[in-house]
Amino acid sequence: MVKNVTTPKNISQTGSWQKAVAAYQTPQTWRSWWQVINTFVPFFILMVLMVLSLEVSYWLTLLLAVPAAGFFTRIFIIFHDCGHGSFFKSKRANDTLGYITGILTMTPYHRWRHDHAMHHASVGDLDRRGVGDIMTLTVKEYQGKSTWGRLVYRVTRHPLALFTVGPLGLFLINNRFSTRTSGKRERHSVYWTNLALLIVVLLMSVTIGLKAFVLVMLPILVIGTTAGVWLFYVQHQFEGVYWERHERWDYLYAALKGSSYYKLPRILQWFTGNIGFHHIHHVSPRIPNYYLERCHRENPMFQEVRTLTLLSSLKCMFLSLWDEDERELVSFGDLRKA
Repeated sequence: MVKNVTTPKNISQTGSWQKAVAAYQTPQTWRSWWQVINTFVPFFILMVLMVLSLEVSYWLTLLLAVPAAGFFTRIFIIFHDCGHGSFFKSKRANDTLGYITGILTMTPYHRWRHDHAMHHASVGDLDRRGVGDIMTLTVKEYQGKSTWGRLVYRVTRHPLALFTVGPLGLFLINNRFSTRTSGKRERHSVYWTNLALLIVVLLMSVTIGLKAFVLVMLPILVIGTTAGVWLFYVQHQFEGVYWERHERWDYLYAALKGSSYYKLPRILQWFTGNIGFHHIHHVSPRIPNYYLERCHRENPMFQEVRTLTLLSSLKCMFLSLWDEDERELVSFGDLRKA
């Protein structure tokens, strides 16, 4: 296993990281609007082409679903930035676009925003797991469960569940409900999003037909949600990742060692809105996605982090438990070897 990478020396002591990220935290309105245009316009054009392609061949529809899913992922990144208040200078503009993109991605804006803020405040903290993240048990917690409990955990952590059924269930089902601890604003965002989605489905039913709508949207959702969950997973579940008990947890360490730099091919980096620079995003969620790469490139202090590629990231999918003794993520197979 790869041990935790070294955090750049003296960053937290000198406060130099706050000064470094400050230069990138102000969004540029024209850049944000250009990103909206170059994302929304091709997405809806592809949707129209997919509907028309149903009269030709469903294989063509599925082929068009691949780039459409890429733009769906990019829309979610815009939604994500709005949730952090980093896409526009105006809070109202962020919230308005956040609701619109939330409907398009079937995600209630304020509920997701709350849970994601919890994720940022607790990533890598063993004592604050479970909100806005992929639940990870320690080896001792797993071994202390009943046979049924261990089976359920193994099934939910299996790649087939995590990256096929899980993403669809999250976006189509889980996002339709609020939780007992949800505040009024979070509950209302769920209700309004559900109502908007119902109106969209009804409109599509009386225009192109419900069957056509499902045939077009389903492959986009399957590919797009799987890609989104994979991105989120691999950015926090990798060899050398940082986990610590709350009394020893450190925000900067959690950002730089608990988040990966996912070095993707340029086309995938574009479709995923630079979210591969996830360590920068966790250092400062106020940085718009279009400035993340520049911040990484211009500040050597942020370059000494764990780098993943498409190939090396594939090994991460079987890491399922945190071994507190060895201070590393392990697979279920590693338990059998111990």
